[in-house]
Amino acid sequence: MGRPVSGFHRRSAILATLLVLCAGALQAAEPGRAAVATPHPSATVAGLETLAQGGNAFDAAVAISAALAVAEPYGSGLGGGGFFLLRKAGDKPTYVFLDARERAPLSAHPRLYLRDGKVDPALSLDGPLAAAIPGLPAALADLSGRYGRLPLADSLTPAIRLARDGISVDRIYRDRALMRLSSMRDDRETARLFLDHKGDIPEEFSLLRQPELANTLERIARYGKSGFYSGLTAEKLVRGVNAAGGIWSLRDLADYKTVERQPIRFRLADDRELIGAPPPSAGGIALAQSLGMLQELPWRKADRVQRTHYVVEVLRRAYRDRGLLGDPDFVAIPQAKLLNADYLKDLAAGIDPRRATPSSSLPPSPPWREGDHTTHFAVIDKDGNAVAATLSINLPFGAAFTVPGTGVLLNDEMDDFAADPAGSNAYGLAASQANAVGSGKRPLSSMSPTFIESDEEFAAFGTPGGSRIPSMVLLSVLEYLDGQPVSRWPAVARYHHQYLPDQIEHEPGAFSSSESAELRARGHTLKPLERNYGNQQVLFWNKAKGTLEAASDPRGVGLSEILEVEKVR
Repeated sequence: MGRPVSGFHRRSAILATLLVLCAGALQAAEPGRAAVATPHPSATVAGLETLAQGGNAFDAAVAISAALAVAEPYGSGLGGGGFFLLRKAGDKPTYVFLDARERAPLSAHPRLYLRDGKVDPALSLDGPLAAAIPGLPAALADLSGRYGRLPLADSLTPAIRLARDGISVDRIYRDRALMRLSSMRDDRETARLFLDHKGDIPEEFSLLRQPELANTLERIARYGKSGFYSGLTAEKLVRGVNAAGGIWSLRDLADYKTVERQPIRFRLADDRELIGAPPPSAGGIALAQSLGMLQELPWRKADRVQRTHYVVEVLRRAYRDRGLLGDPDFVAIPQAKLLNADYLKDLAAGIDPRRATPSSSLPPSPPWREGDHTTHFAVIDKDGNAVAATLSINLPFGAAFTVPGTGVLLNDEMDDFAADPAGSNAYGLAASQANAVGSGKRPLSSMSPTFIESDEEFAAFGTPGGSRIPSMVLLSVLEYLDGQPVSRWPAVARYHHQYLPDQIEHEPGAFSSSESAELRARGHTLKPLERNYGNQQVLFWNKAKGTLEAASDPRGVGLSEILEVEKVR
């Protein structure tokens, strides 16, 4: 569990109460109200402000995303991208998956990060060569133009104000900056904007202003997508990237488009349906596979060790299949096979209820690496429109490269590709051809914005956390299916298995000494982590009872709130 969080101040008259986050950050409301759960109070305020002005959930998602770009530069931003799962209200709701994942520059190729025939990891982690073409600015414009009620400029106003007035540095900012301090110091513009005048991490509660980013946001507010992907901003981006060794072109930016895809749809027990992220996310398929296998196992009646064993074994098998996934615009995805009921039954039948299955005994699937510092939020409006969105720039502070004159901190999402598709790893397994670097491709991701809906209930889930995202969402979904209070969904102790390496990673204190001993006796290898991870935001609408609830992860500094119906014009 996270430490108690305090020190927040009232930011808006809309907020009636600031929540005690260590107690679950829980609010409840009657129907016709709206709910927002984000990882940063300023982003929650931006969403509430937009809803109070008559905006819908999609307008609020624009406001929240832009505010997070300012308030959490370590987790997302205009220089990154993300996935938006949309619920359009109606007698029969419809769902849309908006893919705003970054794209490789057109000049990218499979051997881009090889030097003397070997992968040079630094090239895809730091600096402009690590940066893919951003997708978030296009998503903001598309969400507003296709689904919103308010002008784009209105939804971006809170973020512009926040960038000019400044954000208060918190413990999360300082923690993430410490992880990337050396890389941040190496780039003059990043150090100038995000470190203090001595090149050190700013003190907690110090004010961080981003006037150049405010100017860029204002151009997007005025001109829409063209305010970023063409004209002055685009010229600055290409000139700055290439002057420092990158390979961007004006065509890269002009050609960028978001893609609307069909979400994963998977039927669960009790007339519930999972609506999840399709490729280029691996998360939706992994979640559906895991839940499909668990439906064949007696997990509900199991004690904690037995349940953990079942969860680990289904994750082991779901993560193994990740190597078959990539950008669906470039590779064929065997989605129907992976979600086939008979296939999942066969996988579940191979699980020994008393012994761990060595990953080496399962048919191999390619490994991958992925940054684990993203961000997630959820919002639902009074009409039932909803958004669950996971945004990212990959590692904390992305590529640690800020384009001069723009305030745009770039992603290092190129590291999510298989840097050497012809090579192998320490296990002798071939790397993934499906996720090889390629001109204009989107790299595979674990980001997993998720809905579960029935005639009586609607729930939204999601979290940052890289390759651990699907396992975190799965654990929260199991809390929901088990009838636990909403406050427990993001607070549940976390553990993770991803096929390779063959080990259970877990948060400090996730298992008692006796539970750890029993898991080891079953053949599991446990790896305790030094810190907690993830920052989940969840919503729950009980249609049958007419209640609405939201909860923020106690590990973070997030804020979940309900907007009274009388506040909405």
